[in-house]
Amino acid sequence: MTDPVDAWRRLAGACVLLDGFHALKHAVRFGAEVPVAVTADRRAALALADELASDVRGTLDALLAEVPPGTYASLVPRPHPTAVAALAVRPSRQANVRALTDTARRAPVVVLDEPRNLGNAGAVIRLAAGFGAAGVVTTGTLDPWHPTVVRGGAGLHFATAVERLTVDELPRGPLFALDPEGEDIRGLKLPDDAVLAFGSERSGLSAGLRVRADHLVALPMRPQVSSYNLATSVAMTLYHWSATGGAVPS
Repeated sequence: MTDPVDAWRRLAGACVLLDGFHALKHAVRFGAEVPVAVTADRRAALALADELASDVRGTLDALLAEVPPGTYASLVPRPHPTAVAALAVRPSRQANVRALTDTARRAPVVVLDEPRNLGNAGAVIRLAAGFGAAGVVTTGTLDPWHPTVVRGGAGLHFATAVERLTVDELPRGPLFALDPEGEDIRGLKLPDDAVLAFGSERSGLSAGLRVRADHLVALPMRPQVSSYNLATSVAMTLYHWSATGGAVPS
């Protein structure tokens, strides 16, 4: 039997860190390939599975290897309260791009245009997975598979397509870009094949994306309030899409 610590150290550089029980639970639930998973308290981790993830309890039972607390702590940047961590194989870029550019897609793609905040990007991926969006794209330098983003996404990167692309590589479909000067979203119906673009937390939409946009759209906001948090803006927009015809999967 392969030693889990040896396997971890051999694979860590090429795999995605799943930080905590919930990240592992979601990754397994949505089909991630997980070559190694460790915990400092196997009994507690499986008790969580009994309570919160009975559908994948058997898989987690087979995956989780118990290691001493000090060993667990040495394998992760910072220990998670659930004392669980795992490594997963990142989906291929080709597979993600294929899913994002599928011309028959039945749900929008969310674009984060040159985002800066890793935690916000993770929260957006979690939202997109929950609403059944076709995927999340980032432009610019932020890697949407950075460990902090994956932590913020609670492992739900594996429930949707997540990739970094240039503006020129964005999927086809009517591009609705969020902008304070745009048309009030409450008067619009967002099509299922829409591309929904959100500017960075500090500077808004880039010039390249603004030129590419088919529609500028604004969220309702009280005067003198500067802006919404990025994840809040995405949540409001996806909710509007779902409430006007888009379906959240059961």
